[in-house]
Amino acid sequence: MKKFLFFIFIFIYSFNSNAHMAHYNKFNKIEMEILRDGEVIGYNYYFLKKDSDNITITNQLKFTVKLFGATIFEVESYGEEKYINDKLISFDSKTLQNNKEKFVNLKFNEQKNEFEINGSSYSGKASIDNVIGNWWNHKILQTNSQISPISGSIKEQVVTFIGKEKIELYGKIYDVEHFKLTSKDMSIPKDKRLNFDIWFDKKSALILKVSYSRMGNWEYRVKNYE
Repeated sequence: MKKFLFFIFIFIYSFNSNAHMAHYNKFNKIEMEILRDGEVIGYNYYFLKKDSDNITITNQLKFTVKLFGATIFEVESYGEEKYINDKLISFDSKTLQNNKEKFVNLKFNEQKNEFEINGSSYSGKASIDNVIGNWWNHKILQTNSQISPISGSIKEQVVTFIGKEKIELYGKIYDVEHFKLTSKDMSIPKDKRLNFDIWFDKKSALILKVSYSRMGNWEYRVKNYE
């Protein structure tokens, strides 16, 4: 079941974007539904709090996978990212995955200009080119690697532009850009490789939809934002 979590939070795409955090000044909340095989099984909510040049993003995630009425996989997670002048200065998260605790404590070391990570899967240093792998943040589309918001591990990936499309979500039509994400290291075992489809709305600067197949067909969809 660990491979569920491996595929949930990670993708990257490069495009030109200035004044990144300013794109989110208009948002207070971003709500995503999580679906598996067409059934809503949970949610991923982001709450944004702004104070001058400071911004704090709180992430709440929960989903439950059942088989014949019995729970076979369950995740509940809480995280908090803090930025000052568009720079990530800290990230903390706690996750309960099938009653197993996972965590990340990240701090920005200003003197060394690097991140210091203490996580359940990785503890050590990381380049500031990394971003936290959360869906609210389109800056994740500008880097070659990201930090897992669940365990602190660092992952590398590559994205290919598929084309411009129209998609319908909750009765609304969006003009989006479709991308395919695959693992950079193709020697990774097939059942652990990244294989995502991602739909990005450049107008709102939001990732509206992400899908992948791994023990079922999964989707993350933006249902509401304000």
